[in-house]
Amino acid sequence: MAQPDLSKLVSLAKRRGFVFPSSEIYGGIGSSWDYGPLGVELKRNVKEAWWRAMVYERDDVVGLDSAIIQNPQVWVASGHAENFTDPLVECPECRKRFRPDHLDDPTKCPDDSTTLSAPRMFNLMFKTFVGPVEDSANQVWLRPETAQGIFINFDNVLTAMRHKLPFGIAQIGKSFRNEITPGNFIFRTREFEQMEMEFFVKPGEDDYWHRHWIEQRFNWYRDLGIREENLRLRDHDPDELAHYAKATADVEYNFPWGWGELEGIANRTDFDLSQHEAVSGKTMKYFDQEANEHYFPYVIEPAAGADRAALTFMFDAYDEEMAPTGDGKEEVRTVLRFHPDIAPAQVAVLPLSRNAKLTPTARDVHAQVRHVFRSQYDDAQSIGRRYRRQDEIGTPLCVTVDFQTVEEDQAVTIRNRDSMQQHRVPIADLADALRSALRDMGSTRV
Repeated sequence: MAQPDLSKLVSLAKRRGFVFPSSEIYGGIGSSWDYGPLGVELKRNVKEAWWRAMVYERDDVVGLDSAIIQNPQVWVASGHAENFTDPLVECPECRKRFRPDHLDDPTKCPDDSTTLSAPRMFNLMFKTFVGPVEDSANQVWLRPETAQGIFINFDNVLTAMRHKLPFGIAQIGKSFRNEITPGNFIFRTREFEQMEMEFFVKPGEDDYWHRHWIEQRFNWYRDLGIREENLRLRDHDPDELAHYAKATADVEYNFPWGWGELEGIANRTDFDLSQHEAVSGKTMKYFDQEANEHYFPYVIEPAAGADRAALTFMFDAYDEEMAPTGDGKEEVRTVLRFHPDIAPAQVAVLPLSRNAKLTPTARDVHAQVRHVFRSQYDDAQSIGRRYRRQDEIGTPLCVTVDFQTVEEDQAVTIRNRDSMQQHRVPIADLADALRSALRDMGSTRV
Protein backbone atom coordinates (compact mmCIF):
# COMPACT_ATOMS: atom_id res chain seq x y z
CA MET A 1 0.00 0.00 0.00
CA ALA A 2 1.28 3.44 -0.99
CA GLN A 3 1.22 5.98 1.83
CA PRO A 4 0.34 9.41 0.43
CA ASP A 5 2.27 12.58 1.02
CA LEU A 6 0.47 15.13 3.17
CA SER A 7 -0.63 17.40 0.32
CA LYS A 8 -2.30 14.51 -1.48
CA LEU A 9 -4.27 13.53 1.62
CA VAL A 10 -5.29 17.14 2.34
CA SER A 11 -6.56 17.43 -1.24
CA LEU A 12 -8.58 14.22 -1.00
CA ALA A 13 -9.96 15.27 2.39
CA LYS A 14 -11.34 18.52 1.00
CA ARG A 15 -12.52 17.12 -2.34
CA ARG A 16 -14.46 14.26 -0.78
CA GLY A 17 -15.86 16.09 2.23
CA PHE A 18 -13.69 14.87 5.09
CA VAL A 19 -11.98 18.08 6.30
CA PHE A 20 -12.27 21.70 5.13
CA PRO A 21 -10.12 24.73 6.05
CA SER A 22 -12.04 26.68 8.67
CA SER A 23 -13.32 30.16 7.73
CA GLU A 24 -12.01 29.59 4.21
CA ILE A 25 -14.21 32.26 2.60
CA TYR A 26 -12.45 34.83 4.83
CA GLY A 27 -8.95 33.56 4.12
CA GLY A 28 -8.97 30.92 6.84
CA ILE A 29 -7.42 30.95 10.30
CA GLY A 30 -4.21 29.18 11.20
CA SER A 31 -4.48 25.54 12.14
CA SER A 32 -8.29 25.45 12.30
CA TRP A 33 -10.27 22.85 10.40
CA ASP A 34 -13.93 21.96 9.92
CA TYR A 35 -15.07 18.37 9.54
CA GLY A 36 -17.26 17.81 6.50
CA PRO A 37 -20.07 15.26 6.05
CA LEU A 38 -17.71 12.29 5.79
CA GLY A 39 -15.09 13.55 8.24
CA VAL A 40 -17.62 14.03 11.01
CA GLU A 41 -18.78 10.43 10.50
CA LEU A 42 -15.20 9.10 10.54
CA LYS A 43 -14.32 10.98 13.73
CA ARG A 44 -17.60 10.00 15.37
CA ASN A 45 -16.93 6.34 14.55
CA VAL A 46 -13.40 6.60 15.98
CA LYS A 47 -14.78 8.09 19.22
CA GLU A 48 -17.51 5.46 19.44
CA ALA A 49 -14.97 2.68 18.91
CA TRP A 50 -12.81 4.14 21.70
CA TRP A 51 -15.79 4.50 24.07
CA ARG A 52 -16.93 0.97 23.31
CA ALA A 53 -13.47 -0.46 24.07
CA MET A 54 -12.87 1.68 27.15
CA VAL A 55 -16.34 1.77 28.77
CA TYR A 56 -18.98 -0.54 27.29
CA GLU A 57 -16.76 -3.62 27.06
CA ARG A 58 -15.35 -3.26 30.59
CA ASP A 59 -16.90 -3.53 34.04
CA ASP A 60 -14.34 -1.29 35.70
CA VAL A 61 -14.66 1.99 33.74
CA VAL A 62 -17.44 4.62 33.75
CA GLY A 63 -17.90 7.82 31.77
CA LEU A 64 -17.89 11.54 32.51
CA ASP A 65 -18.42 14.81 30.64
CA SER A 66 -16.89 17.71 32.56
CA ALA A 67 -17.00 21.44 31.80
CA ILE A 68 -14.53 23.18 29.51
CA ILE A 69 -14.33 26.26 31.75
CA GLN A 70 -13.34 25.37 35.32
CA ASN A 71 -12.25 27.26 38.41
CA PRO A 72 -8.78 28.68 37.70
CA GLN A 73 -7.47 27.05 40.88
CA VAL A 74 -7.80 23.71 39.09
CA TRP A 75 -4.91 24.75 36.85
CA VAL A 76 -2.87 26.05 39.77
CA ALA A 77 -3.19 22.68 41.50
CA SER A 78 -2.42 20.70 38.34
CA GLY A 79 0.73 22.72 37.64
CA HIS A 80 -0.50 24.04 34.30
CA ALA A 81 -0.55 27.68 35.43
CA GLU A 82 3.17 27.50 36.16
CA ASN A 83 4.58 24.65 34.09
CA PHE A 84 2.48 24.44 30.91
CA THR A 85 4.89 26.49 28.83
CA ASP A 86 6.95 26.24 25.65
CA PRO A 87 9.99 28.29 24.60
CA LEU A 88 9.24 30.90 21.93
CA VAL A 89 11.52 32.86 19.61
CA GLU A 90 10.46 35.67 17.27
CA CYS A 91 11.76 37.04 13.98
CA PRO A 92 12.08 40.87 14.19
CA GLU A 93 11.72 41.12 10.40
CA CYS A 94 8.65 39.00 9.51
CA ARG A 95 7.25 38.90 13.09
CA LYS A 96 6.67 35.15 12.93
CA ARG A 97 7.10 33.08 16.10
CA PHE A 98 8.65 29.63 16.39
CA ARG A 99 9.57 26.97 18.91
CA PRO A 100 13.38 26.79 18.78
CA ASP A 101 13.35 23.01 19.26
CA HIS A 102 11.37 22.74 15.98
CA LEU A 103 14.03 24.59 13.95
CA ASP A 104 17.13 23.22 12.26
CA ASP A 105 18.97 26.39 13.33
CA PRO A 106 17.31 27.86 16.45
CA THR A 107 19.11 31.19 15.94
CA LYS A 108 17.92 31.95 12.38
CA CYS A 109 14.44 32.55 10.94
CA PRO A 110 13.64 29.66 8.54
CA ASP A 111 11.90 32.09 6.15
CA ASP A 112 14.37 34.98 5.79
CA SER A 113 17.49 33.97 7.84
CA THR A 114 17.13 36.95 10.18
CA THR A 115 18.62 36.44 13.64
CA LEU A 116 15.86 35.37 16.02
CA SER A 117 15.15 36.85 19.44
CA ALA A 118 16.29 35.16 22.63
CA PRO A 119 13.88 32.43 23.79
CA ARG A 120 11.16 33.32 26.27
CA MET A 121 8.63 31.05 27.92
CA PHE A 122 5.05 31.16 26.68
CA ASN A 123 2.03 29.66 28.51
CA LEU A 124 -0.01 27.50 26.16
CA MET A 125 -3.38 27.95 27.85
CA PHE A 126 -5.99 30.22 26.27
CA LYS A 127 -7.22 33.00 28.57
CA THR A 128 -10.79 34.23 28.65
CA PHE A 129 -13.08 36.01 31.11
CA VAL A 130 -16.38 35.18 32.81
CA GLY A 131 -18.92 37.96 33.24
CA PRO A 132 -18.94 41.48 31.80
CA VAL A 133 -15.72 42.78 33.35
CA GLU A 134 -12.38 41.75 31.84
CA ASP A 135 -10.05 41.88 34.82
CA SER A 136 -7.81 39.44 36.67
CA ALA A 137 -10.56 38.54 39.15
CA ASN A 138 -12.69 37.18 36.29
CA GLN A 139 -9.94 35.51 34.27
CA VAL A 140 -10.33 31.81 33.52
CA TRP A 141 -8.67 29.34 31.18
CA LEU A 142 -9.99 27.12 28.44
CA ARG A 143 -8.99 23.65 29.55
CA PRO A 144 -5.79 22.32 27.95
CA GLU A 145 -6.73 18.72 28.78
CA THR A 146 -9.80 16.78 29.88
CA ALA A 147 -7.98 14.90 32.64
CA GLN A 148 -8.37 17.49 35.39
CA GLY A 149 -12.16 17.38 35.06
CA ILE A 150 -11.90 13.71 35.97
CA PHE A 151 -9.64 14.28 38.98
CA ILE A 152 -11.80 17.00 40.53
CA ASN A 153 -14.83 14.68 40.17
CA PHE A 154 -13.07 11.61 41.60
CA ASP A 155 -14.92 11.72 44.92
CA ASN A 156 -18.26 12.51 43.24
CA VAL A 157 -17.98 9.48 40.97
CA LEU A 158 -16.74 7.28 43.81
CA THR A 159 -19.72 8.23 46.00
CA ALA A 160 -22.31 7.94 43.22
CA MET A 161 -21.10 4.69 41.65
CA ARG A 162 -19.60 2.96 44.74
CA HIS A 163 -16.72 1.45 42.78
CA LYS A 164 -13.73 -0.18 44.42
CA LEU A 165 -10.17 0.05 43.16
CA PRO A 166 -9.10 -0.53 40.49
CA PHE A 167 -11.55 1.46 38.37
CA GLY A 168 -11.42 4.12 35.68
CA ILE A 169 -13.21 7.26 34.53
CA ALA A 170 -13.28 7.98 30.79
CA GLN A 171 -14.02 11.22 28.97
CA ILE A 172 -14.10 12.56 25.41
CA GLY A 173 -14.12 16.32 24.93
CA LYS A 174 -12.62 19.47 23.48
CA SER A 175 -9.32 20.86 24.70
CA PHE A 176 -7.44 24.00 23.70
CA ARG A 177 -3.73 24.74 23.48
CA ASN A 178 -2.24 27.94 22.09
CA GLU A 179 0.43 26.05 20.14
CA ILE A 180 3.21 28.24 18.79
CA THR A 181 3.83 26.07 15.73
CA PRO A 182 0.83 23.87 14.95
CA GLY A 183 0.83 22.00 11.68
CA ASN A 184 0.75 18.83 9.63
CA PHE A 185 -2.95 19.22 8.87
CA ILE A 186 -5.07 17.96 11.81
CA PHE A 187 -2.08 16.35 13.55
CA ARG A 188 -1.37 19.38 15.75
CA THR A 189 -4.05 22.04 16.17
CA ARG A 190 -5.02 24.63 18.76
CA GLU A 191 -8.53 23.21 19.20
CA PHE A 192 -8.81 19.44 19.35
CA GLU A 193 -10.76 16.58 20.86
CA GLN A 194 -9.23 14.27 23.44
CA MET A 195 -10.09 10.73 24.46
CA GLU A 196 -8.71 10.25 27.97
CA MET A 197 -9.20 7.75 30.77
CA GLU A 198 -7.85 7.91 34.32
CA PHE A 199 -7.51 4.45 35.86
CA PHE A 200 -7.18 4.54 39.67
CA VAL A 201 -5.19 1.74 41.29
CA LYS A 202 -3.65 0.82 44.61
CA PRO A 203 -0.06 2.05 45.02
CA GLY A 204 2.26 -0.86 44.33
CA GLU A 205 -0.02 -2.24 41.61
CA ASP A 206 0.62 0.66 39.25
CA ASP A 207 3.43 -0.97 37.26
CA TYR A 208 1.19 -3.94 36.40
CA TRP A 209 -1.68 -1.73 35.27
CA HIS A 210 0.65 0.52 33.31
CA ARG A 211 1.83 -2.49 31.28
CA HIS A 212 -1.78 -3.65 30.92
CA TRP A 213 -2.96 -0.38 29.42
CA ILE A 214 0.05 -0.03 27.13
CA GLU A 215 -0.84 -3.40 25.62
CA GLN A 216 -4.55 -2.65 25.42
CA ARG A 217 -4.08 0.66 23.66
CA PHE A 218 -1.51 -0.60 21.16
CA ASN A 219 -3.84 -3.47 20.24
CA TRP A 220 -6.80 -1.10 19.75
CA TYR A 221 -5.14 0.63 16.80
CA ARG A 222 -3.99 -2.64 15.32
CA ASP A 223 -7.43 -4.27 15.68
CA LEU A 224 -9.02 -1.35 13.81
CA GLY A 225 -6.80 -1.91 10.82
CA ILE A 226 -3.59 0.06 11.41
CA ARG A 227 -0.74 -2.00 9.98
CA GLU A 228 1.55 -3.16 12.74
CA GLU A 229 4.71 -2.25 10.81
CA ASN A 230 3.59 1.39 11.01
CA LEU A 231 3.18 1.29 14.80
CA ARG A 232 5.71 1.22 17.61
CA LEU A 233 5.94 1.74 21.36
CA ARG A 234 8.46 4.22 22.73
CA ASP A 235 9.26 4.73 26.40
CA HIS A 236 10.00 8.29 27.49
CA ASP A 237 13.52 9.02 28.64
CA PRO A 238 13.76 10.32 32.22
CA ASP A 239 14.61 13.83 31.03
CA GLU A 240 11.45 14.11 28.88
CA LEU A 241 8.94 12.88 31.44
CA ALA A 242 6.18 15.30 32.41
CA HIS A 243 6.44 16.76 35.91
CA TYR A 244 3.69 14.41 37.15
CA ALA A 245 4.84 11.17 35.53
CA LYS A 246 6.71 8.20 36.94
CA ALA A 247 6.80 6.57 33.49
CA THR A 248 5.22 7.15 30.08
CA ALA A 249 5.06 5.11 26.89
CA ASP A 250 3.85 6.49 23.57
CA VAL A 251 2.10 4.61 20.80
CA GLU A 252 3.70 6.12 17.71
CA TYR A 253 2.84 5.98 14.01
CA ASN A 254 5.21 6.31 11.08
CA PHE A 255 3.81 9.41 9.34
CA PRO A 256 5.27 10.75 6.08
CA TRP A 257 7.24 13.28 8.16
CA GLY A 258 8.51 10.62 10.59
CA TRP A 259 7.40 8.90 13.77
CA GLY A 260 4.81 10.86 15.72
CA GLU A 261 2.82 10.32 18.91
CA LEU A 262 -0.62 8.80 18.59
CA GLU A 263 -1.27 8.24 22.26
CA GLY A 264 0.55 8.52 25.56
CA ILE A 265 0.04 6.05 28.41
CA ALA A 266 1.36 7.64 31.60
CA ASN A 267 1.79 6.56 35.20
CA ARG A 268 0.81 9.82 36.92
CA THR A 269 1.34 8.37 40.45
CA ASP A 270 -0.74 10.22 43.07
CA PHE A 271 0.32 13.67 41.86
CA ASP A 272 -3.06 15.01 40.76
CA LEU A 273 -5.26 13.87 43.64
CA SER A 274 -2.72 14.94 46.25
CA GLN A 275 -2.31 18.34 44.60
CA HIS A 276 -6.05 18.94 44.44
CA GLU A 277 -6.40 18.01 48.11
CA ALA A 278 -3.57 20.39 49.05
CA VAL A 279 -4.98 23.34 47.07
CA SER A 280 -8.71 22.82 47.63
CA GLY A 281 -8.59 21.60 51.23
CA LYS A 282 -11.06 18.82 50.30
CA THR A 283 -10.09 15.22 50.96
CA MET A 284 -9.30 13.28 47.79
CA LYS A 285 -8.12 10.07 49.44
CA TYR A 286 -9.66 6.65 48.88
CA PHE A 287 -10.77 4.57 51.87
CA ASP A 288 -9.72 0.96 51.44
CA GLN A 289 -12.14 -1.05 53.58
CA GLU A 290 -10.16 -4.26 53.35
CA ALA A 291 -6.93 -2.61 54.46
CA ASN A 292 -8.80 -0.16 56.74
CA GLU A 293 -6.71 2.78 55.56
CA HIS A 294 -6.98 5.99 53.54
CA TYR A 295 -4.54 6.69 50.72
CA PHE A 296 -4.20 8.49 47.40
CA PRO A 297 -4.66 6.06 44.49
CA TYR A 298 -2.06 6.00 41.75
CA VAL A 299 -3.35 6.81 38.27
CA ILE A 300 -2.65 5.25 34.87
CA GLU A 301 -3.71 7.54 32.03
CA PRO A 302 -4.16 6.50 28.38
CA ALA A 303 -4.60 9.82 26.53
CA ALA A 304 -5.31 9.99 22.79
CA GLY A 305 -6.46 12.61 20.31
CA ALA A 306 -9.57 11.88 18.25
CA ASP A 307 -8.40 14.19 15.45
CA ARG A 308 -4.94 12.66 15.34
CA ALA A 309 -6.42 9.16 15.37
CA ALA A 310 -8.76 10.02 12.48
CA LEU A 311 -5.81 11.38 10.49
CA THR A 312 -3.83 8.21 11.17
CA PHE A 313 -6.66 5.95 10.04
CA MET A 314 -6.85 7.97 6.81
CA PHE A 315 -3.11 7.76 6.19
CA ASP A 316 -2.95 4.05 6.87
CA ALA A 317 -6.04 3.25 4.80
CA TYR A 318 -4.84 5.15 1.72
CA ASP A 319 -3.86 3.05 -1.27
CA GLU A 320 -3.36 3.47 -5.00
CA GLU A 321 -3.36 0.64 -7.54
CA MET A 322 -3.88 0.04 -11.23
CA ALA A 323 -7.39 -1.24 -11.95
CA PRO A 324 -9.35 -2.08 -15.11
CA THR A 325 -11.79 0.54 -16.39
CA GLY A 326 -14.14 -1.90 -18.13
CA ASP A 327 -13.11 -0.95 -21.67
CA GLY A 328 -9.89 -2.94 -21.74
CA LYS A 329 -7.80 -0.13 -20.23
CA GLU A 330 -6.41 0.52 -16.76
CA GLU A 331 -6.32 3.58 -14.53
CA VAL A 332 -5.09 4.46 -11.06
CA ARG A 333 -7.68 3.51 -8.45
CA THR A 334 -7.48 5.44 -5.17
CA VAL A 335 -8.88 3.50 -2.22
CA LEU A 336 -9.28 4.22 1.47
CA ARG A 337 -9.24 0.73 2.97
CA PHE A 338 -10.97 1.70 6.21
CA HIS A 339 -11.85 -0.97 8.72
CA PRO A 340 -15.64 -1.39 8.31
CA ASP A 341 -16.30 -0.39 11.92
CA ILE A 342 -14.91 3.13 11.37
CA ALA A 343 -15.69 3.73 7.67
CA PRO A 344 -18.01 6.75 7.23
CA ALA A 345 -20.38 4.56 5.21
CA GLN A 346 -20.42 0.77 5.30
CA VAL A 347 -22.73 0.25 2.32
CA ALA A 348 -23.62 2.31 -0.76
CA VAL A 349 -26.77 1.55 -2.77
CA LEU A 350 -26.31 2.36 -6.47
CA PRO A 351 -28.95 2.05 -9.19
CA LEU A 352 -27.28 1.09 -12.46
CA SER A 353 -28.48 4.39 -13.87
CA ARG A 354 -30.84 7.23 -12.97
CA ASN A 355 -33.80 5.50 -14.61
CA ALA A 356 -37.48 5.72 -13.68
CA LYS A 357 -37.72 1.95 -13.79
CA LEU A 358 -34.80 1.41 -11.38
CA THR A 359 -35.18 4.29 -8.93
CA PRO A 360 -38.21 3.05 -6.92
CA THR A 361 -36.64 -0.36 -6.28
CA ALA A 362 -33.24 1.18 -5.49
CA ARG A 363 -34.87 3.55 -2.99
CA ASP A 364 -36.72 0.65 -1.37
CA VAL A 365 -33.46 -1.31 -1.08
CA HIS A 366 -31.74 1.68 0.51
CA ALA A 367 -34.62 2.12 2.96
CA GLN A 368 -34.01 -1.46 4.14
CA VAL A 369 -30.23 -1.10 4.27
CA ARG A 370 -30.09 2.21 6.13
CA HIS A 371 -31.95 0.80 9.14
CA VAL A 372 -29.14 -1.71 9.72
CA PHE A 373 -25.93 -0.17 8.32
CA ARG A 374 -24.34 3.25 7.82
CA SER A 375 -25.25 3.81 4.19
CA GLN A 376 -25.31 6.17 1.22
CA TYR A 377 -27.52 6.38 -1.85
CA ASP A 378 -25.62 7.48 -4.97
CA ASP A 379 -27.08 7.83 -8.48
CA ALA A 380 -24.95 10.66 -9.95
CA GLN A 381 -22.75 9.94 -13.01
CA SER A 382 -21.88 6.54 -14.46
CA ILE A 383 -21.79 3.39 -12.36
CA GLY A 384 -18.03 3.12 -12.89
CA ARG A 385 -17.43 6.63 -11.57
CA ARG A 386 -19.64 5.91 -8.58
CA TYR A 387 -17.67 2.78 -7.75
CA ARG A 388 -14.48 4.83 -7.86
CA ARG A 389 -16.03 7.54 -5.69
CA GLN A 390 -17.10 5.01 -3.07
CA ASP A 391 -13.64 3.41 -3.18
CA GLU A 392 -12.05 6.81 -2.58
CA ILE A 393 -14.18 7.52 0.51
CA GLY A 394 -13.60 4.03 1.89
CA THR A 395 -17.05 2.40 1.59
CA PRO A 396 -16.50 -1.36 2.04
CA LEU A 397 -19.52 -2.62 0.03
CA CYS A 398 -21.63 -1.38 -2.87
CA VAL A 399 -25.07 -2.78 -3.73
CA THR A 400 -26.13 -2.34 -7.37
CA VAL A 401 -29.73 -2.42 -8.53
CA ASP A 402 -30.01 -3.16 -12.29
CA PHE A 403 -32.67 -4.04 -14.86
CA GLN A 404 -32.33 -7.73 -14.07
CA THR A 405 -33.35 -6.84 -10.51
CA VAL A 406 -36.68 -5.33 -11.50
CA GLU A 407 -37.46 -7.46 -14.55
CA GLU A 408 -36.31 -10.94 -13.58
CA ASP A 409 -34.93 -12.05 -10.21
CA GLN A 410 -35.43 -9.42 -7.44
CA ALA A 411 -31.72 -9.82 -6.68
CA VAL A 412 -28.89 -7.28 -6.41
CA THR A 413 -25.12 -7.33 -6.88
CA ILE A 414 -22.75 -6.82 -3.92
CA ARG A 415 -19.30 -5.46 -4.83
CA ASN A 416 -16.36 -5.71 -2.42
CA ARG A 417 -14.18 -2.57 -2.19
CA ASP A 418 -10.89 -4.39 -1.66
CA SER A 419 -11.16 -7.33 -4.05
CA MET A 420 -13.63 -5.68 -6.47
CA GLN A 421 -15.31 -9.09 -6.70
CA GLN A 422 -19.07 -9.17 -7.17
CA HIS A 423 -21.77 -11.66 -6.30
CA ARG A 424 -25.52 -11.64 -6.60
CA VAL A 425 -27.97 -12.16 -3.74
CA PRO A 426 -31.77 -11.97 -3.42
CA ILE A 427 -33.05 -8.73 -1.90
CA ALA A 428 -34.74 -10.80 0.81
CA ASP A 429 -31.33 -12.09 1.93
CA LEU A 430 -29.43 -8.80 1.48
CA ALA A 431 -29.05 -7.78 5.14
CA ASP A 432 -27.60 -11.14 6.14
CA ALA A 433 -25.29 -11.18 3.12
CA LEU A 434 -23.99 -7.69 3.95
CA ARG A 435 -23.41 -8.66 7.59
CA SER A 436 -21.43 -11.70 6.50
CA ALA A 437 -19.34 -9.68 4.02
CA LEU A 438 -18.54 -6.99 6.62
CA ARG A 439 -17.53 -9.65 9.15
CA ASP A 440 -15.20 -11.14 6.55
CA MET A 441 -13.61 -7.67 6.30
CA GLY A 442 -13.03 -7.54 10.06
CA SER A 443 -16.19 -5.99 11.51
CA THR A 444 -17.20 -7.00 15.00
CA ARG A 445 -20.20 -4.64 15.20
CA VAL A 446 -22.72 -6.05 12.67
